[in-house]
Amino acid sequence: SAMARHAGPRLPLIVKNLIPTLSSVFDSQRITATAFFAELLSSNVVNDLLLLETVMDNMTGRQKDACTLVRMLALRGLGNIASGSPEKVRKHGAKLLASMVNGMDDKDDPHNLVALEAMSSLSKLLDHLEDRDIQSMLLHIAIRIRPFFDSEQPDLRRSSIVLFGSLTKFSEGTCEVFFEQILNGLVTLLLHLQDPKAEVVNVSARPPCCPAGTGVRRPVFLNHLREERSLHYGEFMNNVCKHLMQSYPEMLNRLILTNLFYFKSHWADIRAAAPMFIGFLVLHVDEDNCQQVDLDQLISGE
Repeated sequence: SAMARHAGPRLPLIVKNLIPTLSSVFDSQRITATAFFAELLSSNVVNDLLLLETVMDNMTGRQKDACTLVRMLALRGLGNIASGSPEKVRKHGAKLLASMVNGMDDKDDPHNLVALEAMSSLSKLLDHLEDRDIQSMLLHIAIRIRPFFDSEQPDLRRSSIVLFGSLTKFSEGTCEVFFEQILNGLVTLLLHLQDPKAEVVNVSARPPCCPAGTGVRRPVFLNHLREERSLHYGEFMNNVCKHLMQSYPEMLNRLILTNLFYFKSHWADIRAAAPMFIGFLVLHVDEDNCQQVDLDQLISGE
């Protein structure tokens, strides 16, 4: 970052000399060069010096690197374009989006470091991407990040929930299958308001994480999830379920099934929240739609 501020005229030669290092047989050299390029992309100097495409293409080329840290840093660099050259994100949107999706699908990443970076970087890029590029990948991304909602790693839970909340802003007019993902995701967000980690609770409570089109009015969230007041979870859930059943009573069974999954959650507060959620849903649904409820399944909790 210091060189981006003070050594602009020298950067083209430095970049030229560092590029071969990205193919070094030594992990440490590839990591160092990738980290340098990743940080460089957070400055607009690469755009001013006509280096953006060169550096970006080299970061994209590191996605198949054998070293997990190199792959992670490459994605961080691509995400940094959102702050360094936001006006160029739209032009390269399809390529950047494909890189993030590939990162989330990384199979050789036991600790999900690459997936975590991909979700964080995609969240930074979203506001600068074309709606049509995002909508073509919405369903795939939503399905891919769902398992992270309940990860043992708080950072993964937090990043996936932030990304999901941002994605739902692009959901208008999308297919019914994605709408089901939104509703299922809403259940998870509401239950994770009882998450054991405060940082996960905080992102679950953000207004953008009230997915559009679910029938839950933003004021319902805003009235209960204000920073200056503590959340009365039961009162809040009662209000949310009332709105859900007024708007989508036919979704009762699907919402119940999603909640049943959390009866076996690792976290006691979430296990307690799930039956409460079901109780309020049933309380507010009309008699005709109560027929959807499989009492045997509900009683057995499976």
